Amino acid sequence: MACSQTLSGLINDCASNMGGVRKVYLANKTDVSGVTVSEDKVTGISMASEAKFHGYALRPNTASMNSTAQVSQENGTTYWQTLLQMVFSRMETTKRVEVVAMAQAELCAIVEDANGLFWFLGMDAPLVLNAGDGNTGTARGDRNGYSVTLEDDSLQPPYEILMGDGGVDLDSIVA
Repeated sequence: MACSQTLSGLINDCASNMGGVRKVYLANKTDVSGVTVSEDKVTGISMASEAKFHGYALRPNTASMNSTAQVSQENGTTYWQTLLQMVFSRMETTKRVEVVAMAQAELCAIVEDANGLFWFLGMDAPLVLNAGDGNTGTARGDRNGYSVTLEDDSLQPPYEILMGDGGVDLDSIVA
């Protein structure tokens, strides 16, 4: 049986555009009690009692989110692998403890990109640590710090989150 999809087409977008990630918010997957999707955007995120997302401020040009379709024609499977890469400058105990916690956790994420749009990761399965390191650098100008890559394997690429009226009130779900 053939699969039929309705395509709508896209026009050339003349809006300005910037790459990168401004901020990331992480929560344990078990603390996110529900996600509402309406008209292909996340319009609601419910949290378990007292649970909150926690923010991670990032230096400019140190984080990215990359979604890639993973397709197996032989097996008839398709999913989207999204890698969230973050760099935290300066190796120190506070950051080491957070990196270890990320490595052991099953997470959901809200990612604010450089265009001011918000994206939800962890819809179908939790984000898990894919890679990470701590590096002192060699030369005085090298980065000293940790890098972390979290992986989201979902049926769809990340959903944009509608903020404000009719959408998510970020202040109510962030510590």
